[in-house]
Amino acid sequence: MAPTTDAVPAVTHAEHRQRRERLLKELGGAVGLVLAGEADPSLHHPWRPHAHFEYLTGVTDEPGAMLLLDPAHPVAAKRAVLLLKPLNPELEKWDGFRHELGAALRERTGFDTVMRVSMLPRLLLEATRRTRALACLMPLSAWNAPVSGDLAILRAQAERVPGTRIDDRSDLLPRMRAAKSPAEVACIAEAGRITALGFAAAMRSIKAGMNEFDLQEAVEHAYRTGGARDLAFRTIAGGGFNATVLHYHANDRPLAAGELVVLDSGAKFAGYSADVTRTLPVGGKFSPRQRELYEIVLRAQEAAIAAVKPGATLADIDAAGRAVINGAGLGDAFIHGMGHHLGLETHDASPDAPLEEGAVVTIEPGVYLPSESIGIRIEDDVVATASGPRVLTSAIPKSISDVERAMAG
Repeated sequence: MAPTTDAVPAVTHAEHRQRRERLLKELGGAVGLVLAGEADPSLHHPWRPHAHFEYLTGVTDEPGAMLLLDPAHPVAAKRAVLLLKPLNPELEKWDGFRHELGAALRERTGFDTVMRVSMLPRLLLEATRRTRALACLMPLSAWNAPVSGDLAILRAQAERVPGTRIDDRSDLLPRMRAAKSPAEVACIAEAGRITALGFAAAMRSIKAGMNEFDLQEAVEHAYRTGGARDLAFRTIAGGGFNATVLHYHANDRPLAAGELVVLDSGAKFAGYSADVTRTLPVGGKFSPRQRELYEIVLRAQEAAIAAVKPGATLADIDAAGRAVINGAGLGDAFIHGMGHHLGLETHDASPDAPLEEGAVVTIEPGVYLPSESIGIRIEDDVVATASGPRVLTSAIPKSISDVERAMAG
């Protein structure tokens, strides 16, 4: 069941405002732009804004929107301006009606100042003439990819105002996003609670002869009935040899008795992702060889989880878990990293810095032996706290005895 209304975690307008105010201070007077991004015009795919924009605004239904940050503006209410596309009544008869500018829209978005994107040229020119300092905030691009949208705009403006500089401040938002607030941790925990419902459904339903897709459907149906509208990513349900393929997505093979299934899946709640993997025996019992390998992976995960703390790096955490697998002589069978940051994106913003308190990371060691058609991965979501690691997905059975008991029940 979904949680009661008064228990639903959420990030408030006040928290979004605090994030913007912190960023304004970090900019030190430079002007920045954060872009929501454009929607697929065919509407074949659901739209979600760039995570930087969602993190700072909470606005998730305005393709083409922008956030203008002008810390030196003499009017405080105009230091963070939400810019939305103009209304188009004819288009909106097809795609959905939008709000007019006014008090109701300001209350709905939590912004003091909301304008249309047509105002950006004037606002950016005024800000640039005043400061001569612009800051690139969106992720930078490799040489063979298009220039980031904000940098393209800022370059064009800088060419028109002599003496203007553009600084690379693309590190600011990843650093801010890496340390989750209590509200963000609560949203990830709620995504984990819903994900547990899906894994419980999988453990109840898995049997020889069922298709991998049927297992996927059982998991995702439980997410939807449990309160999630979106997946964190495409569910991986790989049995036998397919369990050795890290990002296997075909999910279209019958499961055979005695083999293992790697189930990697996660629900999304209020924009925040869970990411969990369990390895399940078809038939409900691990064979001796499967038990041997599973215990190695589980010990590696436990060692890595114990290393999650403020001040630790992802490299430190990786080394702690990898030492267990290397010690078992299976180093070449562990072919990926130990984990990643988790949040608004499943592979969330990841600054090259030690973990801060509140950082949420996945811990997911694995061993893959194609010659034996055995793949084993175990993954949980862990928050770094001053008192030690806290596993947000501990309700999902993980030990051999707990998995076998859940599958028997």
